[in-house]
Amino acid sequence: MSFIPSLGVFINEEPQSSQNVSEMESGEAVQAVGTGYSEPSGEATSIMKRSKIWDFTKKHAFVILTMIGVGIGLGLGFVLRHLNMSPREIQYLTFPGELLLRILQMLVLPLIISSLISGMANTDPRAYGKIGFRAFAYYMVTTVVAVFTGIVVAVLIQPGKSSKHTLETSSGEAEPLKSLDAFLDLIRNMLPLNLVEACFRKVRSVFKYSLIVVAFSILKLILVFFHNHLPVPMPGTADGINVLGLLVYSIAFGLILSSMGPQGEPLKDFFDCLNKAVMRLVSIVIWYSPVGIIFLLAGQVVKMANTLDIGREIAMYVLCVITGMAVHSFLTLPLIYFIVTRKNPIRFFRGILQALVTAFGTSSSSATLPVTVYCMEKNHNMDRRVTRLMLPIGATVNMDGSALYEAIAAFFIAQRHNIDLSAGQIIVLSCVATAASIGAAGIPSAGLVTVVIVLSAVGLPTEDISLVLIFDWFLDRLRTVANVLGDCIGVGVVQHLSRHELETSSPAEKDLVVEMAHPF
Repeated sequence: MSFIPSLGVFINEEPQSSQNVSEMESGEAVQAVGTGYSEPSGEATSIMKRSKIWDFTKKHAFVILTMIGVGIGLGLGFVLRHLNMSPREIQYLTFPGELLLRILQMLVLPLIISSLISGMANTDPRAYGKIGFRAFAYYMVTTVVAVFTGIVVAVLIQPGKSSKHTLETSSGEAEPLKSLDAFLDLIRNMLPLNLVEACFRKVRSVFKYSLIVVAFSILKLILVFFHNHLPVPMPGTADGINVLGLLVYSIAFGLILSSMGPQGEPLKDFFDCLNKAVMRLVSIVIWYSPVGIIFLLAGQVVKMANTLDIGREIAMYVLCVITGMAVHSFLTLPLIYFIVTRKNPIRFFRGILQALVTAFGTSSSSATLPVTVYCMEKNHNMDRRVTRLMLPIGATVNMDGSALYEAIAAFFIAQRHNIDLSAGQIIVLSCVATAASIGAAGIPSAGLVTVVIVLSAVGLPTEDISLVLIFDWFLDRLRTVANVLGDCIGVGVVQHLSRHELETSSPAEKDLVVEMAHPF
């Protein structure tokens, strides 16, 4: 008796009588031919199940390894707490995690420059006219609103101050600056004196104490008082990448390249190739992050004075992110849609529910793009010229959820270290979070890299990034849902504002716009 997998039937190899052969032809053989296969055996079923499990594991390998690393790190930390480790031993324990932070910080500079210049150089607003301008304006406005929503939620909830203990920052206590001084530092950083120096140093005002001699005569005695309480802020420098200056230069350089036409093609190709190389490098080194997270988390648990503090802080942080996402997704975006179109946003939500569910399941705006296009064109009858223009661009540019998440993460870490961010730092945080969410959109596990960029720009310590990443696998799905929702709302808003241009455009213009917008 032998089994034929392609047919799913058993054949007896022993000689059979003519009666048995006729019975097979009239019964089992007819079933095999009629259906193509019979029910698979138990062994075939188990092979299929193992194949599905293996495919799922390969597809979600990074998430699974990260969750395993989080579990091992927490367990290792609780075990080592009983050993009363010295600060030096804790430093040795966190050394593999320190390597992870150094790798991420090493990639910040090439990532910012290559991604922004490449993205700006390949953007031609004149090709899309008023529709493209409105789409760009919508993306910028909603992203900035998302950042400030995250800042307001983080200030109100204060997830980093939920525990009673305080942490010391490694950067030391900063001298407080007035809002005007911080704003002037912001302008100075936007226009660095030297681009090479901007790669490792930024402008930061320092206090110079003036010596005022007050002389007066009493009974011909001269008393001199040295008064040292009038500090004068002077432009100084501080260690760290001037991210804001590099952002401004990269955006300006990319826009100039986009306006040069064929003359700028060699440089466009260079930065496109550089961007792809950096992305590939990131996709390789990112696989070390589960190992680094193990030791970073273990070190954080060992240093915690109260084991309940870490759980309380993480819970408040997750609650803060979910609250911010809910406010932006169910209040801000629907309000914008209602004010512009005067239509019911709930009915709009029903038509894109399939895209939102797909976004939560795949955790990728690009993977959800075909479903998003289908929902907008079939369920809401949106114009193809708008959907084919905005949705592909929005999948890589419009990252409301990511910008909001980065702002909350920065405030969470600042609050854990009792660092009060100045007005200038908040402005820098907003600008960098907006640019980082756009420039690093195609990176796998983008939250890990973009948070490091934001923290480096504001001057916050990066050793607490392991706490932010514990539930990043779940929060990343919420970020993707917010991103896709923002794309869909944008299509509805821009189509309503551009309805007159769409009605008066000629058939040739329609075909041109659809062709330029990467049709499916």
